[in-house]
Amino acid sequence: MKKMINTIKRALLVSAVLFSSLHTCFSQEKDNNNSTVVFYIVRHGETLLNALDRVQGWSDAPLTPEGKKGAKALGIGLKGIHFASVYTSDLGRARETTQTIVDAKNEKDAQLVASTALRESCFGSYEGDHNKKMWNDIALYLHYTSAVALFADMRKTNKLTDALDAVKKLDTLHLAENFEDVRTRTQNWLRAIAERTTKSGGGNVLVVSHGLAINAMLSNISETHPAAKPLANASVCKVVFEQGKFSIVSLGDTSYMEKGKQAMEQ
Repeated sequence: MKKMINTIKRALLVSAVLFSSLHTCFSQEKDNNNSTVVFYIVRHGETLLNALDRVQGWSDAPLTPEGKKGAKALGIGLKGIHFASVYTSDLGRARETTQTIVDAKNEKDAQLVASTALRESCFGSYEGDHNKKMWNDIALYLHYTSAVALFADMRKTNKLTDALDAVKKLDTLHLAENFEDVRTRTQNWLRAIAERTTKSGGGNVLVVSHGLAINAMLSNISETHPAAKPLANASVCKVVFEQGKFSIVSLGDTSYMEKGKQAMEQ
């Protein structure tokens, strides 16, 4: 009888060890398959040229005090979200925004990777000029009576493609990019990073870029094509990459920044 009991105990122990091994194996397989990539794509903080309402593409300017405050608030609002990697446009305003976010999150070990692919659209001879001048020229080229009329139409239909195409044709320096130029370089970069991060096991990715560049990047990457919209400084576009496909969760979300501002005021 005693021998039978010992035999049963040994059998139960073996079963328990086997079950534990199988559970661990399946758990690890499940974790390894969880390779979803979540992009937090941020427009840089307000700059001096933004405040002066000047055209700012490849030309650059530092963040204003308000721009620094917004970037810091965003960083605080993003606390608790770990980023597997951090990328930024190589332009100074984007680098400054990225560093401010990382510092506010207190992620001292974060390595910032800069890329020319994340630059804003180049506006050629309009760089540094008044926005009003450029947009009025675009409007007249597209047979609108004024920039006001063009903007009214842009709220109903996506005219960003036509607008950037017009800039390239109006540019006297022959340096400006059209919409397809910007979309191609930003989307190629985004897909390459998405696939690379997927192979590394997925995770959250912080990207800091520019308003028109982000609109071009996201214009047709998902099944639902979002209409181009003005993106506030330090706003977030959340994009998920899973099983080879992109899906847009939100556009121009300022809730992270607002959350950070509230924390700063307490």
